[in-house]
Amino acid sequence: MPELPEVHALVADLRSRLVGRQVARFQALSFAAVKTFDPPLGALDGGSVLDVRRHGKFLDFAVDDLHLVVHLARAGWIKWRNTAPAASAGRPGKGPLAARLVLDEGDGFDITEAGTKKSLAIYLVRDPSEVEGIARLGPDPLEGYSEEDFAALLARSGRAQIKGVLRNQSNIAGIGNAYSDEILHVARMSPFKPAAMTPEETHRLFEAMQTTLRDAVARSEGLAASELKREKKSGLRVHGRTGEACPVCGDTVRQVIFHDSTLQYCPTCQTGGKPLADRVLSRLLK
Repeated sequence: MPELPEVHALVADLRSRLVGRQVARFQALSFAAVKTFDPPLGALDGGSVLDVRRHGKFLDFAVDDLHLVVHLARAGWIKWRNTAPAASAGRPGKGPLAARLVLDEGDGFDITEAGTKKSLAIYLVRDPSEVEGIARLGPDPLEGYSEEDFAALLARSGRAQIKGVLRNQSNIAGIGNAYSDEILHVARMSPFKPAAMTPEETHRLFEAMQTTLRDAVARSEGLAASELKREKKSGLRVHGRTGEACPVCGDTVRQVIFHDSTLQYCPTCQTGGKPLADRVLSRLLK
């Protein structure tokens, strides 16, 4: 799933390609992905792209006085095309292609979603705050978010497990499963640790959040959309690396499985050498 660093880089790449260009047409191939009906998608045709922005993990394409908002969810992505597409985009609802934007010179991008579980979402609104997921977003951790703000959040969260607190988009916008694992590994904290913690622990976790996200953003800076997935995977220390050696201590990275979600951690670095039990995760991701 694209998280804050990847969406940040996507925005930079797409802004450089799109701003000032005219939309020839926007076509939805997966009707289930389209979550709004007024204004109609055809209202984008002929419009000028004014900006590309980010709200947490949401992409926001400002076209004249409208906003095309996209949430890529778990398996969605943006694929840039330098040439005009074939006349037929395929059968609606079949294959990975969910939507297609064509610019006035024939180039543009495809919105795709792999797999059978479809959760990608596309909205066309007059104001981004009309999208419920954006309206309930918490603050962006890289834009004026202070350690005092973070300490207040942890105090309010009390006994809630810190992994879930970091992932909750109403608390902090943009951190998902992968970077919450990475942040907690850098902070040397268990994902099951209660959110209310000492000032020293709060400082350590805040610094881990800032350095992990800013380093990931820096690594992604200037990369095209086609390169971002590979960059994300190469930069991860524990997430997605079950069975591999921890790059800090050499212990074996372990995982906890919960329904269709997993977390990875290093027992030596984060849990005093003790493996975590899966049963306690049932309260983590509610």
